[in-house]
Amino acid sequence: MITSVMAQPVCTLHSMYAAFNTLTGQVIGRVTQRHRAKEFLDFLRQIDRETPKDLDLHLILDNSSTHKTPEVKAWLAKHPRFHLHFTPTSAFWLNAVEGWFGQLERRALYRGVFTSVGELKSAIKKFIKVHNDKLAKPFQWNKSAEFIMTSVARAKLSLIDNK
Repeated sequence: MITSVMAQPVCTLHSMYAAFNTLTGQVIGRVTQRHRAKEFLDFLRQIDRETPKDLDLHLILDNSSTHKTPEVKAWLAKHPRFHLHFTPTSAFWLNAVEGWFGQLERRALYRGVFTSVGELKSAIKKFIKVHNDKLAKPFQWNKSAEFIMTSVARAKLSLIDNK
């Protein structure tokens, strides 16, 4: 199973983690008060609980330092079915969950009025449930592998040139 994982700020005091299953289009989500390794580990444990144990999980992540702490590395060493792959900083678009975050913003949060963090969290949880129950579908790339690999090569060159 290939899963894109991302943490996104949902308000000034909270972050949202989302794991997007590219095979089914379903999402595992979690809203946290902070964005630290502890919250990331809690999210990894949630993914571990909510996915079949016989699957290897390939997680595509951004380069947040919270993904690379000694605690996270120790947990991953004990859970060999988790394989982390990091996108280059300038290639966030490779992370399939970005599109899902856009849908969340447009369909559930934009122009929404939330009088409390609890209301905001409820709206996000409701969106995830509706998405998983009615809207989820396998992720399909719209670009050819050649186009994508050319873009990745260009991103790598950009990183080298900017050093």
